[in-house]
Amino acid sequence: MKHALLSIIAICVLAIPFAAQAQDQRPPRLTTVTEDRYRLQPGDVLDVQFRYSPEFNQTITVQPDGYISLEVGGDIKVAGMTVEETRRAILKKAGERLQDPVATVILKEFQRPYFVVAGEVAQPGKIEMRERVTAIQAIMLAGGMKEGARSSQVVVFRRINSDTAEVKLLNLKSIKQTGDLENDLTLQAGDMVFVPRDKISKIERFMKLISVAAFMTPRL
Repeated sequence: MKHALLSIIAICVLAIPFAAQAQDQRPPRLTTVTEDRYRLQPGDVLDVQFRYSPEFNQTITVQPDGYISLEVGGDIKVAGMTVEETRRAILKKAGERLQDPVATVILKEFQRPYFVVAGEVAQPGKIEMRERVTAIQAIMLAGGMKEGARSSQVVVFRRINSDTAEVKLLNLKSIKQTGDLENDLTLQAGDMVFVPRDKISKIERFMKLISVAAFMTPRL
């Protein structure tokens, strides 16, 4: 189980994009629940069809760096875009060679979003994100905290670029005691939630991804 979880953490650190979440002295506030459109990630597969220039039709995969390579126009960075935003970007790029291009973009395959819960929980591991979920809900989905868990220092790691994660320290103990949901945090796809056993004396606001794995490994 330990080695399997280490593999999951490594995959999450290296492959899943994280969005920024600032850490300050105030408790984190829940984000507004809205129905966002899916945004492309590395590994997603798109079917691009040009109505008047079918010779440029192609099925294309979003590369690890977030780019796609069009037969007409070249490279475009699409990671983080919606399908419609990608279609418009493709039309703009193709317009450099084609006159008034018309294109359809279909998302054929996509990476299912997930988060990871590790540390002092009953069932640590990777969990598919099927709906909006908060940190404490994620912990419940992982079977809840073990008896020795330090609920006052739950850590959320969120990747912000290719080698750095931002860190959020949560005090979930007060939620169990008072129901104060302002101390909870809405997760994003790729977040890692770590429930420690020992007291964390110091943690930086930003950490190198390689340091995130080193931080978590001795405590698993």
